Amino acid sequence: MKRSFYLLITFFFLISCSQKNNEIAENARVVDDLGNSFQFNNPPQRIITLAPNLTEFIYDLGLDKFLVGNTTYCDYPDEAQTKEKVGDLITFNFEKILSLKPDLIFITVEGNTKETYDKFRELGLKVFVSNPRSFTGIKKTYLDIAKIFGIKEKAELRIEEWNATISEIKEATDTLNKPTMYCAVELKPIMVAGKNTFINEIIEICGGKNLAAFLKQNYPVLSREEILRSNPDYLLFTAHLNDKVENIINTYPEWKSLKAVKNGKVLLLDRNLFGRPGPRFVEAAETLFKLLHPQY
Repeated sequence: MKRSFYLLITFFFLISCSQKNNEIAENARVVDDLGNSFQFNNPPQRIITLAPNLTEFIYDLGLDKFLVGNTTYCDYPDEAQTKEKVGDLITFNFEKILSLKPDLIFITVEGNTKETYDKFRELGLKVFVSNPRSFTGIKKTYLDIAKIFGIKEKAELRIEEWNATISEIKEATDTLNKPTMYCAVELKPIMVAGKNTFINEIIEICGGKNLAAFLKQNYPVLSREEILRSNPDYLLFTAHLNDKVENIINTYPEWKSLKAVKNGKVLLLDRNLFGRPGPRFVEAAETLFKLLHPQY
């Protein structure tokens, strides 16, 4: 009887261990945005990020001790600037990258090129590709990275906070009028955020109506006359540090007749905050919400 009892206990212990191992294996299995499946039995110890938003993901998750290299554009947080620079978004020093002995490289679909991806594969390097073009995509990338490093639960809690904040903003703007606007990411030519961009998603979350949302291109180029004809309530610009509203308006003097200009609704947005689909998406949404609805 006693022997049967011990055998039963051993059986359940083995079943429990097997289930736990399966859970660990499942958590470490990640599919990137090209559909490539990865199995990580141990977290990578030396990683390189080849886009600023990817670097921000790493720091937000507290994984920067594993980061051995990034790009010249990776400037947030400030500590990211101290990492070894392996190139910009397009041109890379492959010799330096190899010397850093990375066991995983993170790249993006929109920020990097297929040639870069192919070169890394040719060199035998492991490459994880992300494409965080929307809030959903941002959350997937965040969770993917967390799974790779075995901190899935930490990421899930953070994502819950993000979802709660976005829900609050949507609820606050649900009954408000929807002001019309463009968000220009470049002034010469006039390039604006279209429908399939995370900037458009932020505008909609904050209760605005993006006048370029009906266009098929992600970042269509408009004429100065099209802006005049639309006469938006707001003009948003993702600006550089030294940009001024007056300089932007003076670039196209005829815009002084626009409602947005007359009513002081030309807004400069932090170019990095609104130009990188990353973990500061919610911060960007909160920022725009306060600018559009200062009564809250």
